[in-house]
Amino acid sequence: MSTYTQCSKEDLRAVKDALDVLNGRWKLQILIALLNGKRRFKEIARDIDGISDRMLSKELKELESNHLVTRVVIDAFPPVVEYTTTSHAKSLHKVIHALKEWGYYHRKEIIG
Repeated sequence: MSTYTQCSKEDLRAVKDALDVLNGRWKLQILIALLNGKRRFKEIARDIDGISDRMLSKELKELESNHLVTRVVIDAFPPVVEYTTTSHAKSLHKVIHALKEWGYYHRKEIIG
């Protein structure tokens, strides 16, 4: 078990900023769905149980506005839209891995 380190106001602000960008039930799940490369809207929707098309569209727009997801429209008939993570989003890989590990630990702690 590691020791507790005090946080400054700036540290707390940085954590708040991160949580503001990644808040909610869906954003991290969307980013995880995009870890393996380009995906179309319906492919992402199929990967995430319980998300509505409206919510997925809203969350993708927010992730795009925070430079975590890129939306590319391919000129075809009908038009094809693909989403991918940005290099900025790739900086979250360690965070996602740490959350995954903690999730396994927490599940074991609670369920046994």
